[in-house]
Amino acid sequence: MKNNSLLLLATFFTLALTQGQTRSKYLPETLPSIPKITKPKTENSVPMGAIDQFEELKLNTVPVGNGPFKPTWSSIEENYPGEPKWLRDAKFGIWVHFGPQASGASGDWYARRLYVDGTLAHKNHLKNHGHPSKIGYKEVLRDWNPKKLDPKKLTEIYKDAGARFLILQGVHHDNFDLWDSYYHPWNSVEMGPKRDLIAEWANACKELDMRYGITFQHEYTWWWWQTAFGGDRTGAFKGIPYDGNLKPEDGKGLWWDGLDPRQLYGISLREYKGVTEAAYSAWSPPKPGIYTNHIPYAKWFTTQWALRIMDAIDKYDPDFIYTDGTDQKPFSGSGTGTGVKADAMQRVIAYYYNQSLQKHGYLDKFSVVKFRNKTNGTVTTEEFGVPEKTKDHEPWIAEVPVGDWYYAPDFTYDSGMMIHYIIEAIARDGNAAVCISPLPDGSLDQGSTNMLKEVGKWMKINGEAVYGSYAWKIPGEGEITNGKLKMLPGGKLGKQHAAFNFTPQDIRFTQGIDGSLFAFTMAIPQANEKVIIKALGTTSEKVVGKKITNVSLLGYKKSIDWQQTEEGLEITYPKTHNLKTAAVFKID
Repeated sequence: MKNNSLLLLATFFTLALTQGQTRSKYLPETLPSIPKITKPKTENSVPMGAIDQFEELKLNTVPVGNGPFKPTWSSIEENYPGEPKWLRDAKFGIWVHFGPQASGASGDWYARRLYVDGTLAHKNHLKNHGHPSKIGYKEVLRDWNPKKLDPKKLTEIYKDAGARFLILQGVHHDNFDLWDSYYHPWNSVEMGPKRDLIAEWANACKELDMRYGITFQHEYTWWWWQTAFGGDRTGAFKGIPYDGNLKPEDGKGLWWDGLDPRQLYGISLREYKGVTEAAYSAWSPPKPGIYTNHIPYAKWFTTQWALRIMDAIDKYDPDFIYTDGTDQKPFSGSGTGTGVKADAMQRVIAYYYNQSLQKHGYLDKFSVVKFRNKTNGTVTTEEFGVPEKTKDHEPWIAEVPVGDWYYAPDFTYDSGMMIHYIIEAIARDGNAAVCISPLPDGSLDQGSTNMLKEVGKWMKINGEAVYGSYAWKIPGEGEITNGKLKMLPGGKLGKQHAAFNFTPQDIRFTQGIDGSLFAFTMAIPQANEKVIIKALGTTSEKVVGKKITNVSLLGYKKSIDWQQTEEGLEITYPKTHNLKTAAVFKID
């Protein structure tokens, strides 16, 4: 990119950032003309090893408000009061992973994969909409209308299942805001259902006393949309450009006249080595580094990213916010945060915490930065799997979908695998958030509904061992495989999890609010079967000097037979009819 072009871009971005709120609702109204790159594909980026030496973009035009939090990690870590009590009490939530990509009925990443010929998303798009060179994702957004989506009804179902918080999708990698977005015209109020969906969810949660957070996953938009700048690689449409290549002037007289496709799809980054190849992979992001030819654009992109989150914070006052970054933060130049290094995340968190203090006088909110290393001021996540060992009382959320993050046919519905996943998480001092993907019309299918009802029945019986619990000295005991405790496998919840073979001797532990110890059998014993908990033997280093005074079975009103020996706590399981999946013993 020529120096004069960079200067033009920088001038435009400076004007847009400083004048946006007074000029118009959106920031900016259009993107500038971006010259076509004609030079050969090369690295054109700061390589991975030099990222630490690359100067971080400081978004000084983005406010952080009045309060103790400054836009630095050190300020956030020093001033944050620690894990909110309500998160410790909640333990189980529902991940409401729903947006226009559900309309593809092809699982996760429909928007990106509809531009990859041969994928299920591409096939479904051809059948339902047409070829993406003529009808692309912007038309999906125009037509999307989940008429059966009823946030209050769904929140009631989730609450009855035992959930104490919801993770609400605000914007996914597709860059479409599901609220009345001040800074972004591609949103659910301006097009599609023409509904402020986050407002509907937030109102339902407040009415039903449900905690809720909003997710912002649009940092991936920086590189995620590169499929939209290609074309079919084979067949009759080979080489015909997809609609990511369109410019604002191309919409004259069409339904999207006045909209800029680049505000949805971003801009082509295919000049950088590896970007095109990564776009057609199942998951891989581009090679880590800084995209040095696009520093002015990076400043605009990260600024708008931050301001959109701040807009939702101001409108909906969520209990937490969630960003889908990896490594230290979404904009790091490494991992999936490739391409740009900026202080946008720190500014958003500082603003969020300062605003909460100003509004409420106290701070019981948190910020999820996905996969971030342990630090005060943020909460991390574990996607799909659960760690083998307890995470040192660091607040974290295990997140997993049943089937996939968006609906697709032939999901496996099984309440047992959901319950086992929750137990595995809380035994290691975590929280569990499970995605139950709604149908494209916004409703739940019968399999999901039945599964949630069964989870709710289990939670009503055993919630005492779940809510407010802490990890014990060890997460569990039982069969050892390859030197490790046998545990539920990772990945999206499906057939292998529903069929996973636990026995009553596979035990998990939690500690309750009152100090009681709870032991979960990962399968229901037979009547009169002996369950021996070895960690509770009189000579075990876990309980030396402590005598067990009482053992009871949650959901069973009668007393049970037990004895504590050198070998362990031996319990004779009674005949029961109402206990399923996992039995829980309360031990005092």
